[in-house]
Amino acid sequence: MDFSSFLTSLGTSFVIFIVLMVLFAWLSTRQGNAVVYYPNRIVKGMEPWEGGSRTRNPFAWIKEALSSSEQDVINMSGIDTAVYFVFLSTVLGILVLSGIVLLPVLLPIAATDDGVKKNEHTSNNTSNGTFSDLDKLSMANIEVKSPRLWAFLVATYWVSVVTYFLTFKAYKHVSALRATALMSNEVKPEQFAVLVRDLPKATSGQTRKQQVDTYFKSIYPETFYRSMVVTNNKEVDKIWGELEGFKKKLARAESIYALSQGNGQGTRPTNRTGFLGLCGKKVDSIEYYNEKIKELTQKLEAEQKVTLREKQQGSALVFFTSRVTAALAAQSLHAQMVDNWTVTEAPEPRQLIWSNLTIKFYDRIIRQYVVYIVVFLTIVFYMIPIAFISAVTTLKNLRKLLPFLKPIVDIAALKTVLEAYLPQLALIIFLALLPKFLLFLSKTEGIPSGSHVIRAASGKYFYFIVFNVFIGVTIGGTLFASIKTIEEKPNSVFDMLAKSLPGNATFFLTFVALK
Repeated sequence: MDFSSFLTSLGTSFVIFIVLMVLFAWLSTRQGNAVVYYPNRIVKGMEPWEGGSRTRNPFAWIKEALSSSEQDVINMSGIDTAVYFVFLSTVLGILVLSGIVLLPVLLPIAATDDGVKKNEHTSNNTSNGTFSDLDKLSMANIEVKSPRLWAFLVATYWVSVVTYFLTFKAYKHVSALRATALMSNEVKPEQFAVLVRDLPKATSGQTRKQQVDTYFKSIYPETFYRSMVVTNNKEVDKIWGELEGFKKKLARAESIYALSQGNGQGTRPTNRTGFLGLCGKKVDSIEYYNEKIKELTQKLEAEQKVTLREKQQGSALVFFTSRVTAALAAQSLHAQMVDNWTVTEAPEPRQLIWSNLTIKFYDRIIRQYVVYIVVFLTIVFYMIPIAFISAVTTLKNLRKLLPFLKPIVDIAALKTVLEAYLPQLALIIFLALLPKFLLFLSKTEGIPSGSHVIRAASGKYFYFIVFNVFIGVTIGGTLFASIKTIEEKPNSVFDMLAKSLPGNATFFLTFVALK
């Protein structure tokens, strides 16, 4: 694929982008699509198309984004959105400050050398015939032991310094945003609470709630408010689900009856009580559902009392009357033994993973190490199928393995796209399967909140990107392609890597473009 073909593919992507923008502009003006395109405005009680086409068009968001302050963003969408904008602006800053130096300095230095041309006469091209024109703009075009390489070394340090400075600046800014949010007058229940796990065995005649209340009242007598012990609600949830189901059926039966009355018939709906409503006694639906609701309500109340009395678990949420006390309690040690009275900050109510709250301390440690081992093995062995499929899905190998594809892959336009994107496609597909698996592993560790599970999965995903994408593709791909040469000349590994690594830049260009 030459440079002009690469520009052609970028132009095609731009045309597709414009078509999608026009399609968005048309769909967003349809009355029935307001809940899809403007849900935030509807939730806040605002008119979806307030301001008409002047403010509600595909490009109005650019003016709004540039004119909005950070406080406007926080007020509209919350602090998480503001933090994400800080991340985006930091990345943009790294790109701009790096590009100001790298583009005018490194491109002329690389383009005016003849490394690629000389390599073509002596050996295969650094990227095996792919992107030869783009290689002439990279370090791959620099001759061996050329003093021009110093420019690329200095540029590496420049990018590193810019990245360290801007990320440190962003970290301080995000820390200030978080501190401001915590000190705001807006009251959030989790700010007055702590999560207590690993409760020791209660004394005889004492319930879990009495145990927790007594313990925290003695430590925080003036600010302790109440506790809520985690219970096993499996049976209660089952009854509640059945109750809600009958309430929905009752509402439907009453609406059907009301509709029939409007038509002048007044026919009461009926149903059969047997399997799937296909057999059994035929009954009046409204009366039957009312009886079932009354029966299940009594059963639910009785089961709730049993659950509160007999099914209390070894963890609790403790509430205080002061945010300061809750913060101090979350950072304090409450027992001599590390596996008793583990106190941490309380997550948001919707973020709690209730099934993980009752996992004991040492069980969590064991789970954590098992998950780490699984992640390590997955990182090591995940590259094998990726490398194999990437090697098989080259045009050369596809012609050998699937001869009937020759007429298709030899079409000039299609060949250009396939040469550029086929090797990356297998990697992207395999990486797309990872998040669900990593979320499952992180949840298995016993982490108490959904946001912390996502953060833990993101950390594991980062290691996958570093080892499988960065190191695996650059080093592993070279070794895999040159295994015969390595067998004959083991000492040539380092020279081979040094020659092939610059050419991998083109792989990452198409990898990012395809993503």
